[in-house]
Amino acid sequence: MAQALFMGGLSFLLAVVWGPPLIRWLRANGIGKKIRIEGPRTHLVKMGTPTMGGLMIVVPVVVLTLILNIGNLIANTEVGRVFLRQMGWPGDQLIGRSILVPVAAMLAFGALGAVDDWMGVRGNGGLLARHKFPIQIALGAALALVLHFGMGLRSVAIPTVPQKIDIGLFYLPIAVFIIVGSANAVNFTDGLDGLAGIITATSFIAYGVIAYLQGQIYLATFAFIVVGSCLAFLWFNAHPAQLIMGDIGSQALGATLGVVALMTGQWLLLPIVALIPVVETLSVILQVAYFKWTRGKRLFRMSPIHHHFELLGWSETQVVQRFWLIAIWSAMIGVALALL
Repeated sequence: MAQALFMGGLSFLLAVVWGPPLIRWLRANGIGKKIRIEGPRTHLVKMGTPTMGGLMIVVPVVVLTLILNIGNLIANTEVGRVFLRQMGWPGDQLIGRSILVPVAAMLAFGALGAVDDWMGVRGNGGLLARHKFPIQIALGAALALVLHFGMGLRSVAIPTVPQKIDIGLFYLPIAVFIIVGSANAVNFTDGLDGLAGIITATSFIAYGVIAYLQGQIYLATFAFIVVGSCLAFLWFNAHPAQLIMGDIGSQALGATLGVVALMTGQWLLLPIVALIPVVETLSVILQVAYFKWTRGKRLFRMSPIHHHFELLGWSETQVVQRFWLIAIWSAMIGVALALL
């Protein structure tokens, strides 16, 4: 855990240092937020705020991952194995494999989000759902194949059941659903200053603890590297935000969270650990379904549901803090269930 916390702290420092020059570059290139006309009127002040801030998270995570994998090459030598045993770590840890798969998810979905953000900034409205969703499915399928055939993952852990249950090839469509669903859930959550960053960081802390308790030291380290970068991003994204995450961050974080959950085998707990993103997604689905069913009526004043509470009179800060309190509670419940 000392290693995981140290790397998380280092990730925070790298991202904080990287933040100001990134903000200046985004402003200089006119990469600013576009605000929906039908959105809350209080959000108009965000117009032009630099977006694509997810770069502040993705870059430090990738850099530190490469450093750790250089360490992996050294660890695979005989001298490295002896050193790791002396330090109390098993010499046969699958360092590279356990880190590179979630990093691949972050890079792939981050690239897709970057294209979406860039098109939105340039006035093209971003990628259409009918174009973006098939790409997400393809990326999710590729990751699911690697997890299943490359890493041999094919089971699910159920609270109170001692042994994981092998589900065979059913693992593949479930994994795709989790990765794509998680990417979109965090994307729906990204709409208020600090909301997506703090909610996602809390979820990664929970799965980092779960991975550590399972002995997956390097997966736990990766999770805390992401947490450190998210916290650094929040330094600039706190209300009033100097920087907005954008799809490059929300899609990357969501897909990566799904992969980490799958790698722990505790993916059944993801709807609990990431309760707020799940509720945000359900609010959008219910709003659309109810609108079509009633031919024009709305179930919520606006979806995703954080906008509903804004229109009820909650301040932006109140929504974020109260949603975060729920996220902490749900993460605690998720970790507790993982221990049963």
